Amino acid sequence: MSEQTIALVTGANKGIGYEIAAGLGALGWRIGVGARDRQRRDTAVEKLRAAGTDAFGVPLDVTDDASVAAAAELISDHAGGLDVLVNNAAITGGSPQTPTTLDPATVRAVVETNVIGVIRVTNAMLPMLRASASPRIVNMSSSVGSLALQTTPGIDMGPVPAAYLASKTFLNALTIQYVKELGDTDILINSGCPGFTATDLNGFRGVRTPQQGAAIAIRLATLPDDGPTGGFFDDAGTVPW
Repeated sequence: MSEQTIALVTGANKGIGYEIAAGLGALGWRIGVGARDRQRRDTAVEKLRAAGTDAFGVPLDVTDDASVAAAAELISDHAGGLDVLVNNAAITGGSPQTPTTLDPATVRAVVETNVIGVIRVTNAMLPMLRASASPRIVNMSSSVGSLALQTTPGIDMGPVPAAYLASKTFLNALTIQYVKELGDTDILINSGCPGFTATDLNGFRGVRTPQQGAAIAIRLATLPDDGPTGGFFDDAGTVPW
């Protein structure tokens, strides 16, 4: 492993993912910019490099086994290993999405990216993370997936697309299971909520900037070795499951 910290950020060509890459890059880390679209990926890498980040492109479609396997091989060959994985790539599946009108195909597509994609990427990167001195996994979730908040009287989460909401609840449950299985390792694994951030995911209706949305991921990616694992956090602290 290189002495330089190596991180992979999925969906890093724009929005919160790009700002996570930029924030971690500013620390002197080497950043793999994971993205499907070649032009957007190349543009993001060029912009990051122009700002001084040691960035390299990682062709990555989290819904495709072969693409993820190739990405793991590229990172191993190009960077020599991996210390931090930020699972940021996600889709909403469009809206409106009410349970009674939801197309099952939409649910499948959302879960394929937001949940199965995380499993696919995490498992492919685990051998490298296990070899790291201070490995971290950050799963970008959302407070809309909190069952506690969803069922608290007086709290209105808004008209959140049902498939997207459920996928984040699913992701939170998955995070806990990874923590349990990998409890005998040094890997710190947490879920992070960026808050209602203005990105194309929500038609730029959010009230936070992508830089603000990226802050929690950067904090969880840079936790000390005695930092928390198996938690759900936002900028204000712990988010209830």
